[in-house]
Amino acid sequence: MRAEILFPHKSVASLASVRNGKWRELVRRVAGLPEEHPDSLAFSMLMIKQCGCLDCNPDRYKALMGCSACAKRTLGAYKGADEGLVRAFQKARTEVDDYLKDRPHHAA
Repeated sequence: MRAEILFPHKSVASLASVRNGKWRELVRRVAGLPEEHPDSLAFSMLMIKQCGCLDCNPDRYKALMGCSACAKRTLGAYKGADEGLVRAFQKARTEVDDYLKDRPHHAA
C-alpha cells in the first residue's frame, strides 16, 4: 500500500460509501472531475484539513493505512451532519477560488 504526501484525487471515489445524502452526491460529482478542477482541489483541501495530512509522515499508523483508509476512518468518526462537511467543502472552494483569481493562468 502506498500513502501519498497529501490526499490524492484518486481516493475520492472510495469515500462515497462512508456517508449518505449530500456528502455522497458531492463525492460522486468530484470523483468524476479531473484532479486539476477547482472542485477537486477544494475537496482535497477539505480532506487534508479533516485528516491532518500535514502532520502525517511515513512512520505513522495513518500513513501505513493509506490515504483512502485514513479518510474513511476520519469521516466515519466525524460527529457532525453531512451539511457540516459540505459547508467545509464550500469554504475550501472559496479559498481555492481566491487563490486562483490572484494567479496568472499559464497555457500548457
